[in-house]
Amino acid sequence: MRYAETGVNLEVDLSRGNIEREGTDSRLTELHLGGLGTNAKILWDRVPPGVEPFSPDNLLIFSAGLLAGTLAPGANRTIVSTFSPQTLLMAYSMMGGFWAPELKHAGYDKVIISGRSPEWVYLWINNDKVEIRDASHLQGKGSLETAELIRQELKEPKAQVAAIGLAGENRVYFASIEQGRSSASRGGIGAVMGDKGLKAIAVRGKKDVNIARPAELFELCNEVLKYIEVREENPIPGVMPILAGLGSPQEMKLFDEKWHTTSFMWGNARTRRKDFWNEEIEKKWRETQENVRTRLISCYNCPMKCGAIISVPRISTYMMKCYSKLTYTMAAYSDLDFGFRIAQRATDYGVDGFSTPQVMAFALELYEAGILTDQDMPGMPSDTEGRFFYLLDRIVRREGIGDVLANGTYWAARQIGKGAEEYAHNNIKKHEQLPLKLGMLNPVYYLMYCTGEKANITQIEGQFPQEPFPTIEEREAFVKDWFQVPDEKFKQYFLDWEPRGEHSNPYYPTVQMSCEIVDWMEMMHYIDDATGICAGLSSFPLKPPYHIHNLPCVISSATGMDIDEAGLWEIAKRNRTLIRAINLRRGLRRKDEKPPEDHWKKRFPELEAKLLDEYYKFKGWNKEGIPTKETLDELGLDYVSEDLEQRGILKNEKSQGKKDQPRPEAERDSKK
Repeated sequence: MRYAETGVNLEVDLSRGNIEREGTDSRLTELHLGGLGTNAKILWDRVPPGVEPFSPDNLLIFSAGLLAGTLAPGANRTIVSTFSPQTLLMAYSMMGGFWAPELKHAGYDKVIISGRSPEWVYLWINNDKVEIRDASHLQGKGSLETAELIRQELKEPKAQVAAIGLAGENRVYFASIEQGRSSASRGGIGAVMGDKGLKAIAVRGKKDVNIARPAELFELCNEVLKYIEVREENPIPGVMPILAGLGSPQEMKLFDEKWHTTSFMWGNARTRRKDFWNEEIEKKWRETQENVRTRLISCYNCPMKCGAIISVPRISTYMMKCYSKLTYTMAAYSDLDFGFRIAQRATDYGVDGFSTPQVMAFALELYEAGILTDQDMPGMPSDTEGRFFYLLDRIVRREGIGDVLANGTYWAARQIGKGAEEYAHNNIKKHEQLPLKLGMLNPVYYLMYCTGEKANITQIEGQFPQEPFPTIEEREAFVKDWFQVPDEKFKQYFLDWEPRGEHSNPYYPTVQMSCEIVDWMEMMHYIDDATGICAGLSSFPLKPPYHIHNLPCVISSATGMDIDEAGLWEIAKRNRTLIRAINLRRGLRRKDEKPPEDHWKKRFPELEAKLLDEYYKFKGWNKEGIPTKETLDELGLDYVSEDLEQRGILKNEKSQGKKDQPRPEAERDSKK
């Protein structure tokens, strides 16, 4: 008997209309846990590096995390993996809600989509009954409307539906997959779903999920819940409200957005706007949010209420999550009411809330610079808010200039030319980032931005404070109950951290310390993304209820696996290294690993080069960021080292003189 997982994947070939149930090897769970880890193994094995994202041979994998559907609080994440049309690298995005637990209760760990349907279809998973159903009547419908129509059609109000809107249908490079209370939005995975002709996946399950040692798991989960209560009653002093509590993040509980609106550079503006936030704005935003927020809500089996049901007058009711209320608002330098209104339309269209407002701000900046003209934007309104709605409508339909902008700022700038590349300045690996405009370079964040395989900072950061506390007394108070650290040395790192970034420690210790902090933070994310635990209860917040010390116990009691802290860390390292290798086969190299030039006002090129050198060395990689044969073999990834050697990516005596395989980017450019 398999515990926590079902041991069955659902294979759906849309080209042939074929559905198969495939048993899985329990050894893969021991090596990769599940979720993102086993997704990566499937993509490595079955998708050759030359396969384009918009190809029937590309896979789209919906995976329930290993612990999804169990008693573990916050274990509700669906991990969606494929190859991104925007970055051309492996894309993986997590969504909460109820979809993953429902899939587990239907009897499956993953849904693996291959091929391409000649007509629009949706998938209906109802325990043992699985059907590919006609979706022609849903073409052109929004993601929210699609989900509701499917529930009505199936006469199953409790079905969980993941759907795409117009953006996914039209293969917008930053299209999302929307699912009620959450979405999988980064990397353009909704575009891949649209390319396959798959409008939605609906799932309903009523089966049990078996637990190895239920009484033990019950006690461990109670400890997590008790700690959450303690943290809620005793937030961390000296930390901004969004990080003082728990949740990922609790945007809809908060009104004070001074930190986000003055420290971050939303849109494509080039200067900081410290004068934006004041008492009048705070009062107005508080009133707006209170008027539209119907109630706070949670995902499956989670006590945190991080999201909210929003009812915007004359528009509709929808779910607001994460930073969406701010990304559109600040890209247009408008007010919160505008943010709520346009976010609703964007959610129904199914577009990413980080990339989309930046793409629109990019277009308007090009217009103001004369690079785009009235001929490119016929009939565009004169007011800023109207212009954002105008651009959004055209992007998701790929109409006119929207057809170019739908490819994201990196690709659009190269297609537009005339100096547009200079304005596409907020990308990492061709992917729009959270727009920052900060002062002194932070070595830890430099490394996270450069090297994160997801190319998304919010899926890397957490655990360690973002900046030092002003006084040693505050730092000492912080570390007193900091039991979540994997090693006591991290407490000393924080105590020794001075406010001035590059002066905090002697030169080399700063580099070594930064590598160790980044390693800790990213390892926790890889554990969460394999188990399906929400980052808001583990890898993202400070002093979380899930940490490196209790996670092995939770996993062991749920699955029956014999695993300790060292073993769990090794699995996370294996998963992280495998995804690195996948991206290396797709052409990723050191020269791609750099943050936007203007992320920090003051930069230190020599330190930055040293940071990257030492991080690669710390990880067991060579100077180009390629894992060494020794590192790969030690992690049980000898098949990876053999493949990379054969391709000439990992050099040895046998492969000297061979050339790297062509980069997918080069292939795409050659076809233009």
